[in-house]
Amino acid sequence: MNGYDMKRVDLSAGVLSLKNLRARPARTACLSVVTAVLAFALFGGSMLALNLRQGLAAMTRRFGADLMVVPEGSGGKAQSLLLRGGTGYFYFDTRIAGRVAGTAGVARASPQFFLTSLSESCCDAMVQLIAYDPETDFVVQPWVAEKYKAGVRDGQVVVGGGISVRSDGTVRLLGRLYPVAARLSRSAGGLDTSIFMTMNTMRALTGQARADGYTFLETQEKELARGRVSAVLVKTDPAAAPSYIAAEIRKQNAGVEVLVSQGIFAGIAGTLSGLVTYIHLFSAALWVLSVAVLAAVFSGIARERKKEFALLRVLGATRKKLAGIVLAESSVAGAIGGAAGIILAGLAVFPFSALISEQIELPYLDAPFFTVIPVAAGCLVLTVLAGALASLYAALRISRAETYFTLREGE
Repeated sequence: MNGYDMKRVDLSAGVLSLKNLRARPARTACLSVVTAVLAFALFGGSMLALNLRQGLAAMTRRFGADLMVVPEGSGGKAQSLLLRGGTGYFYFDTRIAGRVAGTAGVARASPQFFLTSLSESCCDAMVQLIAYDPETDFVVQPWVAEKYKAGVRDGQVVVGGGISVRSDGTVRLLGRLYPVAARLSRSAGGLDTSIFMTMNTMRALTGQARADGYTFLETQEKELARGRVSAVLVKTDPAAAPSYIAAEIRKQNAGVEVLVSQGIFAGIAGTLSGLVTYIHLFSAALWVLSVAVLAAVFSGIARERKKEFALLRVLGATRKKLAGIVLAESSVAGAIGGAAGIILAGLAVFPFSALISEQIELPYLDAPFFTVIPVAAGCLVLTVLAGALASLYAALRISRAETYFTLREGE
């Protein structure tokens, strides 16, 4: 009879740990909350760092030029337009584009024309309009080609990834509807809130706007008619140093300012690197702190459960089995809390990407889904590992305790 009864007692570590966790919901909840906080910080911090790197890489790739030549004193406005979605306009003589193209070490040069920001009263949104020259452009058209294989015709526009398009595939600009040839993928920069068009489309748009009574564009229309441009984008020869070419352009052209893309993005990269380092240090410190807190919790639990484990020894559980039960409990609690923390972090990070980008004022772009899964798995493993390490000391103490003296305690 006794042998039959013993067979019915399942002493496997996994089964006993699950029963113990279910039997003590308050204790299980406390363990899970600690690990959930850890997982939330690990996954949330990792995704922030990953999305920041993704944003900087996308912005650098989309800019596509090594240099940007603008009128002297307009560099700040140009950087704001590129990086933060600022709006503005500035112009200089179009002949500068030809002189820049003729500078030694310049492989390609293409002019762009910026139109002043448009109020929402006349358009679907507050946007920056940018006209490019299809004959010389090497920035906008390759970007468009990722989404739209056919060439952009005069009268069509291309919108940035942050601009909404009407259900009929158009946007309203200055009271008129323009067909959208393509909606570009996001770049995590100011170009996401810009609308691109050919120079001919820009001329037609300003002429129609004047005819429709939008007199505030009179200055821009005149500048465009005179052949003025806002910026010249430059692709340098691979063998030439962009900073040297920039110095040569300044030397040969009075009244210009030359922005070097390496300089534009170096400052952002430095700020981003510092922020990412801080995130990683904070996550590491929190992981160590969580291990310490959990170790204290498991140590207290082990003292409370000495007689319970002594009885299990009497029922036939080995010392190794007792240690396995404690480790299994900590791992299960860590997995439950870790999964909950990762889900909560995802709900806090992914739906609010636009808001996060606005608040930190740094390029920020959601990482592809296939990169999120390994990050989540890694954070879950670290969370479970934290719980297992924290319970290790308690497991060793329990496995070494003498059954007889433990049961006689308090008599």
